[in-house]
Amino acid sequence: MRRDGRWPLERVLFALAGTVTLISALLVAMVSTWFVLLTAFVGVNQWLYVLVGNCPASILLRRTCRLRSAIYPSPNRGGMHPKEVTA
Repeated sequence: MRRDGRWPLERVLFALAGTVTLISALLVAMVSTWFVLLTAFVGVNQWLYVLVGNCPASILLRRTCRLRSAIYPSPNRGGMHPKEVTA
């Protein structure tokens, strides 16, 4: 936890992904096996964050909740140096 008492972006993303995955598993068991696609969607978003440093949820959380990353403290894409960022 940060000094201001707020969770860093990665912790919120992990909690969100875990919650959606558990809900998806429940829906697969009780409603339809097609809800496994929701689990796949969560996995794809996690890999997007790992590979690029951003995913739709991280962008939304940064903009709406003003969360900051503990891994990528720079406001640039993925925390890279401005000279490394390409258009």
